[in-house]
Amino acid sequence: MTDPTTINTVDFGAARVYAIPMRTRFRGITVREGMLIEGPAGWGEFCPFTDYDDTVSASWLATTIEQCTLGWPEPVRDRISINCTVPPVGPDRAHEITARSGCRTAKVKVADHPESLAEDLARVEAVRDALGPSGAIRVDANGVWDVDSAVAAIRLLDKAVGGLEYVEQPCRTIEELAAVRRQVDVRIAADESIRRAEDPLRVAVAGAADVAVIKCTPLGGVRRSLQVAEAARLPCVVSSALETSVGLAAQVALAGALPELDFACGLGTLSLLDGDVVPDAASLRPVDGYLAIPRTPPTPDPALLDTYELTDPEQAAWWRDRLARISASRR
Repeated sequence: MTDPTTINTVDFGAARVYAIPMRTRFRGITVREGMLIEGPAGWGEFCPFTDYDDTVSASWLATTIEQCTLGWPEPVRDRISINCTVPPVGPDRAHEITARSGCRTAKVKVADHPESLAEDLARVEAVRDALGPSGAIRVDANGVWDVDSAVAAIRLLDKAVGGLEYVEQPCRTIEELAAVRRQVDVRIAADESIRRAEDPLRVAVAGAADVAVIKCTPLGGVRRSLQVAEAARLPCVVSSALETSVGLAAQVALAGALPELDFACGLGTLSLLDGDVVPDAASLRPVDGYLAIPRTPPTPDPALLDTYELTDPEQAAWWRDRLARISASRR
């Protein structure tokens, strides 16, 4: 439960609701919606996906409150390496996204429909061509494969690119991840198995994965995520929850505060949005594959808040009701 003294310093009634078109359909959506909330330490972002219930969304609000009232721990590095994100697109578009990103690591979405393997192979081959032989390629199946399908697909994808860096969440459960890990020579990363667990601090992933993917927005903030990362006892990758620069800054702050960071992070996702709420100079877009660590949350530009304001009155009211309900439950 959030400290009432802290939460009472935030004027939730003044929150702004945004809607930003996506450049490519991603996670089944074409418009990213959320709320921007100002507090005594700056701005925070509340953007749980619309299909998430109040219990899940409460952790997203905890991250928002931490960001706009407390700020973040001091970073231990000045910048972080970033991977580009390649959605389920054709090979030509995948090549273009990768080549234009400036990143030396690419995360490629796969398994977006049951018969996707041929498309997945063409996509990762195009990404390999764009990166060259020295670039790192990781794939993300979002837990949709069964064990046998995962093993077969991983072997083919690994061979197609001359070696995958890792495969993120090939199956849904910890037990399935462990079974896949025993049968392949590619690192396995756990994402949903951690952040969707009833208690992420108690999830034993060490026997099922080689890498822990940490997303501070759904885990309840930077400080909580540092605890989860320590409990995982695995190398960590910080990944985005598809936020604007305001919310993305919390993820970057987490990456900056982790004691060790051996892999590029999945925080180059502003490229998936057709706009941002902060000026270009403050926008968290990678430069030559790196992001600088912000010391304070970026401040939205009033004109951009107006540009991307959600204009559907019923949908905007739905967001405000959701925020009021969840914030009341945390007092």
